Amino acid sequence: MITKRIIPCLDVRDGRVVKGVNFEGIRDVSSPVELADYYSRCGADELVFYDITASAEGRAIFTDILRQAAEKVFIPLTVGGGINSIDDFDRVLKCGADKVSVNSGAIRNPSLVKEAALRYGSQCVVISADVKRVDGVFRVFAKGGRENTGLEAVRWISDCVKNGAGEVVLNSIDTDGVKKGFDLEMLRAVSDAVNVPVIASGGAGCIEDFVTLFKTLPRVDAGLAASIFHFGEVSIKTLKQELSRQGIPMRLI
Repeated sequence: MITKRIIPCLDVRDGRVVKGVNFEGIRDVSSPVELADYYSRCGADELVFYDITASAEGRAIFTDILRQAAEKVFIPLTVGGGINSIDDFDRVLKCGADKVSVNSGAIRNPSLVKEAALRYGSQCVVISADVKRVDGVFRVFAKGGRENTGLEAVRWISDCVKNGAGEVVLNSIDTDGVKKGFDLEMLRAVSDAVNVPVIASGGAGCIEDFVTLFKTLPRVDAGLAASIFHFGEVSIKTLKQELSRQGIPMRLI
């Protein structure tokens, strides 16, 4: 049986890991390199790095921090933020990333996903979708959740997968940082529509939220979280032990 994955998310701004609520109210957490090393040693299955202001500021993603983290981390590393071209994919992969996450860049250039998948393989291409309900419809947002694209989320994500994206990170803006559980309705709609791994992001507040996620939506492959791990509310080791105890397959160390 394929194990479920637990993935800490490191949102990086100005060289520091930060966290907010509903993509707002950002506060400082820690050094990304130190935190990445800590999570790698504590049993995280993968890590996700987002340069959360790169797209909005129209600049390239950080590279020095990425190289330093990649030297210490021996689990898969996904990196996103400011990915707008094949050159950006190439640069991030050469800095040590295993997978590249694209959001705003794919919205601006719909052919980017296909080009990257053809060059690097679908396993390297992750579509990261920031999604929020607008008048009852799931809409895709760009530039770190600042801009409503008007795109219907499930259709857009499905198109990206058809073009070669090998994984989907579904970020629910509605539940981000609220700690009242993952957005099961949104996750069900997306996981039912695609045949690639779906990672749930936004809303984790306790161990039970992960239990509910995997038992309610067995097609979801991974749970991603930030606040509860960063602030010591839930340890990855304890979380994975409890999930395993409840019959959810986990990689334990």
